[in-house]
Amino acid sequence: RWIKFEEKVEDGGERWSAPHVPALSLHSLFQLRTCLQKGTMLLDLDATSFKEIIDKALSGQPEEAELQPALRERLAALLLLQPQHQPTKSLLQLLAELGLSPCRGRKAGCPTRHPPAASSPQQTQISKTPLKEQLRNRFKKKVLPGAEAAHVAVGEVEFLEKPFAAFVRLRCAVSLGSLAEVSLPSRFLFILLGPPKVEAYHEVGRAMATLLTDELFRRVARQAEHREDLIAGIEAFLEELIVLPPGKWDLSTRIPPPSHLPSPRRRTAVDPLDQQPHSNGDTTAAGDRASAGHPHSGEELQRTGRLFGGLLRDIRRKAPWYGSDFSDALHPQCLSAVLYIYLATVTNATTFGGMLGDATANMQGVLESFLGTAFAGFVFCLFSGQPLTILSSTGPVLVFERLLFSFSQDHSLDYLEFRLWIGLWVAFFGVVLVATEASHLVRYFTRFTEEGFCALISLIFIYDSLKKMLSLADTFPINWQYRLDNVTSYSCTCNLRRLFNPILTCLTTLHRPPLPSIHHPDETSTNLTPCHFAEGLSRTQCLGRGGHLLGTSCQYVPDVTLISFLLFGGTFLFCTALKRFRSSRYFPVGVRKLVSDFAVILAILASCTVDAVLGLETPKLLVPSELKPTNPARGWIVFPFGANPWWVCLVSAVPAVLVTILIFMDQQITAVILNRREYKLQKGAGFHLDLLCVSLLMVVTSVTGLPWYVSATVISLAHMESLRKESATSAPGEHPEFLGIREQRLTGLAVFILMGVSVFMAPVLKHIPMPVLYGVFLHMGVTALNSIQLMDRVRLLLMPAKHQPDLAYLRHVPLRRVHLFTVIQLLCLALLWVLKSTMAAIIFPVMV
Repeated sequence: RWIKFEEKVEDGGERWSAPHVPALSLHSLFQLRTCLQKGTMLLDLDATSFKEIIDKALSGQPEEAELQPALRERLAALLLLQPQHQPTKSLLQLLAELGLSPCRGRKAGCPTRHPPAASSPQQTQISKTPLKEQLRNRFKKKVLPGAEAAHVAVGEVEFLEKPFAAFVRLRCAVSLGSLAEVSLPSRFLFILLGPPKVEAYHEVGRAMATLLTDELFRRVARQAEHREDLIAGIEAFLEELIVLPPGKWDLSTRIPPPSHLPSPRRRTAVDPLDQQPHSNGDTTAAGDRASAGHPHSGEELQRTGRLFGGLLRDIRRKAPWYGSDFSDALHPQCLSAVLYIYLATVTNATTFGGMLGDATANMQGVLESFLGTAFAGFVFCLFSGQPLTILSSTGPVLVFERLLFSFSQDHSLDYLEFRLWIGLWVAFFGVVLVATEASHLVRYFTRFTEEGFCALISLIFIYDSLKKMLSLADTFPINWQYRLDNVTSYSCTCNLRRLFNPILTCLTTLHRPPLPSIHHPDETSTNLTPCHFAEGLSRTQCLGRGGHLLGTSCQYVPDVTLISFLLFGGTFLFCTALKRFRSSRYFPVGVRKLVSDFAVILAILASCTVDAVLGLETPKLLVPSELKPTNPARGWIVFPFGANPWWVCLVSAVPAVLVTILIFMDQQITAVILNRREYKLQKGAGFHLDLLCVSLLMVVTSVTGLPWYVSATVISLAHMESLRKESATSAPGEHPEFLGIREQRLTGLAVFILMGVSVFMAPVLKHIPMPVLYGVFLHMGVTALNSIQLMDRVRLLLMPAKHQPDLAYLRHVPLRRVHLFTVIQLLCLALLWVLKSTMAAIIFPVMV
């Protein structure tokens, strides 16, 4: 059987072989051409049953090859017998048969089944209606909707003296009852029967089936009006044929299917039917080639020449899709994306909130980060042009906040009021950029810029996750001095010095369990003792009573750092392995897709389970549990006047220009990366609308003293990757086809709603170890880094030429120029990294 690749029933007759590329002999194709030239040819036959087709095929022979009536009857009876199909069985069915079968093979007392002879009158004839086995055949799941079946019947018949060949094409595809393995309408039929040991009928049949699976020949066969059209189709197939010399290849070797197949449009520019004067041609070929590109050819970035013209065009483009932006989210894959991106966003908000608190004396902290992320993200996903974008605080914004706070402190200015005016100016400049269609400059961003920016942000994610893990060694130092042989000398005691007698001390060992109650001597009691022993004091109790610790094991901390690194690395590896499980050979395709979609969630649950079982005090996710400003000295509304001189509102326009450039570059480069042609987005982009949303959100976040937000490249890419769509059905041996991204708004809205209620989920979230979330961060950074071409070219620098993959650009660009391009890109990336690591990070978008 063939769908796109050949499958054979193995010699044991128990299962189908692995799909493989059919290897044909050149002689079999020549024989097939001869059969089509001399045999029966019925094009656009009107028939509704297999019996009617056979009768017309046998009676439509050329006069020189006409069969006698008796032979025609015997041949018709033979062809109308029910073929024996090899059923496609699941693993459970095979196990059930193995368990229920009373005997296997040829054992004593077990009947042996022999297939009936071809002419046996007892064998069942083909049914006019599909059998139950056909309707329940699991193989039908592999067949694309709208597919048709073609039948190739070949074999040796003793009562024939010369071969009989017929090619039939029905005018309308009809169901031929129980003829096919699965119930499908049929249009093509090829028959080749002849006397034994005259011709290799089986190889000729394989050649015919292979031709019918070829898209170009199938198009010829559908449109052919004469016998010569089919012969021309075979000639065109022979022109593209690749011949392997004898002795250099074993025909029994099965060639595995390739990962990518060439497009039929690229294989040939000449249609064999166009060479025939009587053919109707292919008027759609040019149209197919013209539509091969992406449906959006940069129309979003064309200037209209009118104020807010680009914005109005974005709104008109996105408005028809708004309803489907919610209905398209009704898929289990969206649930896994929500949980994955929510945990990533929570970790990001916690990290940036903590750093903002350190940089601004808690004028902005973790709670402000949570509330700002929830509000800004929700509004953006509801009204933006590209709702798959995830908003977040970024590194350059953090650097600007630190510089602005230091400047305010040095010049006795109110930080939040100064920041409010900067935010208002940034929003004004952003609206001006939208009105003047400045986003059209995005079209000049090249792959060089996109990859440099994406690589930088990905490396920041990888670096920060590793930096956070290494900092655990300071909080939870590894006990390098521990020696098992010295265990008897390890102890820690609490030294309580009484004020009335500083000479005497009380020593209690810390490792003993606390007693149910501890007697505290009353200061007015007359039975005062110079030293009171209270065994079982904990470290906190000892220090709380004014004591101090003595002993060699007082600074001992269980190896929390080591188990944290195990959780960190295990989460990363588990995420990576489960993501790749989609292309695994194990389990049915539905299970593999489900596991791959929920890979990150499964990895987090597994790591949290390991942490809970071990019970060590690993650092956990801390979420604010009260809705009040981190710094009690500030409120939820920032007033524009009162704390600073009046001229601050005018001077604020100067730093606002830098922030505007920063916001514009950060936002638009991320938007370009997310709207790449290879993602096959169908609903269009909205560069002007996105920039307007970010600009207006600057007003609200500045007035409320919340952090400023812009598109987060890595988290947004992770959001896109978690919503990849692939074909539900694929031919055996064919890789699932990437169909695009599940474009909708609901996942982003759900993520930010969960962010808003995270304050009330603190009792649950506190059980998630931070090393697990850092492992997810590392996974996102590595995935985003591997998604860009730069990494492929970096690997080429380390590969000998003979081991380099067959990449398209290596066929057209000299290798030295590829390496030069890569080296320049790496040098620019290093320059950006140096800038990012210094106080000059605020100008890094300008350098980009």
